Order: sequence, then structure tokens, then C-alpha cells
Amino acid sequence: MSNETSFETFLGQQNEEAWASALATLLRSIHEVDRTATQIWFAFYPLSLFCALKDADDRDKLVQQLLLQGDYELKDQIDTSHRFLYGHRFWPQIKKAVAAHADSFSESAQSSLPDQISKVAHDVAQQSKIDESLLVGITAVAFMTVQQTGLEAFKAAPGTISIDKKHAKKSPEQILRGRAKVDSQGLLGFLKTVNKQFTVTHDENDDRAQYKLNEGQDLAWGAAEDRSRDWVAIDPRRIEGPIPVECRSASCGTCWVGVVGGAERLSDVGVREGKKIKEFGYIDSVEPKPLIRLACQALAQGAVSVVIPPWNGQFGKYLKSLKASESQIAGLVEQDTDARPEAIQ
Repeated sequence: MSNETSFETFLGQQNEEAWASALATLLRSIHEVDRTATQIWFAFYPLSLFCALKDADDRDKLVQQLLLQGDYELKDQIDTSHRFLYGHRFWPQIKKAVAAHADSFSESAQSSLPDQISKVAHDVAQQSKIDESLLVGITAVAFMTVQQTGLEAFKAAPGTISIDKKHAKKSPEQILRGRAKVDSQGLLGFLKTVNKQFTVTHDENDDRAQYKLNEGQDLAWGAAEDRSRDWVAIDPRRIEGPIPVECRSASCGTCWVGVVGGAERLSDVGVREGKKIKEFGYIDSVEPKPLIRLACQALAQGAVSVVIPPWNGQFGKYLKSLKASESQIAGLVEQDTDARPEAIQ
């Protein structure tokens, strides 16, 4: 007998399409400081990959097949996966409110997914005197976290935040100004045509998490020159600086990043990057400057703020093959139904 709660049952009925629709509805209500960050979080922890691993006959074999590396389990990062969202500051309040919402959830009185997320965010805003737009994104993250980890594990997590007091006190406007800042090239810098350098920030909650790169240099090459820390000790995938990298030719998918600020200052997605990033499963977009990029292909033309996911893999082609198989099976069932003789009256 299943111990699944009514709330978990409801969330289990929400597929990729339902979540995409919910996010499209909610985005207009999310503060600018977290609008892109929320979308990046959902790209970092895709429901489709979670479902594929959960439903696999041999999960370990599938992990190997998809070349998954790093920490791809959301259940191990309940309190930390969203550290790059401004709303992370309010995680204790949101986590508590979502747990209470789950406990009081009634199937007979349920509303739509975006309405429930908005309601929880609104209630916390009213109780804590916080701008509601700062809570919508992190509340959506909390709902998806419950769906992927289960309510019991969600409740068991401490519910702490993982940024220091200095950064926790920053206002949304300060964060946005930082992302919009243009690197000074010194006196007469406007005359420079060569040797321009730009700043790449890879953790907005750490003042040391920056490196310089030359104009036209890709994000991965710039990161490779950063020797400020023992990056491998922090993450075994970081063999060359803060951004994990292996091939430098868009063949491995190791160097994918989310761009929270300055996406317009990166080169347009090339044909190879656009093709491979879809095969990896990181994003399915035809935008010239999307919010997910391969660092080895994205050339800098100004200051950029990025987020580095804690894992990488190649699962896009696999998920596409699953959908193709499902469609084929559905088609065969439909043909079989149509071919049956009508019942004799």
C-alpha cells in the first residue's frame, strides 16, 4: 500500500508540459532578479531526466549510458540547489509554508499548479512582509523539489540557507546593478581595439568567484587560467579552473552553464553548439543567446554572470528516443483499435 500523500499524488500528475505551462504563467509574477535564475534552475533539474532514472529497469546502467557525472540527485541538494536564486534567502519560510500546504492539501478543493504556487508565495509575503515577486520563483522550486524528492525527505531537510550575512543583505537592485555593470578599460579605454578584458562572475554570493578573460575568448579558456583555488578539491570535474571542461569542442557537454546576467554580451549560438546542446538535453531553443550555454563555445564580448551546475551528462537523445517509442506504441494501439470490427448490434 502506497504512503503517498494527496499532495504528492497531485504533483505526480504534473508532467513536463504541465510544468512548462505553469512556469510560463508564473514568469510574469517573478521579480526580474530571479526570472532567468528560476528558468535556469528548472533546466538544471529537469523533470524528464528524473522520471527516466526513476522508471529505468537498471538505473545504474542508465546513469553510465547517459554519462552522468557529479551531483545530479536533487534529493541530496534540497537546501542548496537553489543557492543562486535571490529567493534562496527566504527558503526557511517557503519550505515551512510548502510543507504546511502539503499537509492541508485536499484533492476535492485543489486548484491549478500555478495558482497553488502563487497562493503559497502570497501567504508568505503577507506573513513575512516580503515582496511577493521575490517568493514566486523559489516557491515553484520548492514544489518541484517535493515532486522529485518526496515530501518526507523535503520535510527532513534542515531548511537552512547557504550564503553569508553580507550577501544575504544585498537588495535585488544591487544584484541587478552588478549584472549590468560594464567593465572599465581604464582611461582612454574607449579607444582600445585590442586587449580588452572582461569579468566573468561564477557565483554572485562569493566576491572571489570571478576571473578575467580577453574579448572574444570563450568562457572556458578564461576559466582555465584561474588558479586562485584548488578547484579539483571542490569538484573533481573542475580540472581546469572553476568551470568543468574536457573536450573544448562541444562534444562532451561538461562545460554547460546558466547565464543569469549578460547573455546579450555573449556570441550567438553557433550551429554546432545549438545542435549538441539539444542532444545533451540541456535546452531546446532556437534563441541566438539562450540562458544555457556551452562555456567552450560562448565567446565573451563583455562582463557576464554565470551559474555552474553541479553535474553534467548526455541525455537529450535518449529522452527523444523514449518519446518516439511512446508515440510509436500509441500509434500502433490506435491502428489496432481502428481495425477492430464494430460490435454486432
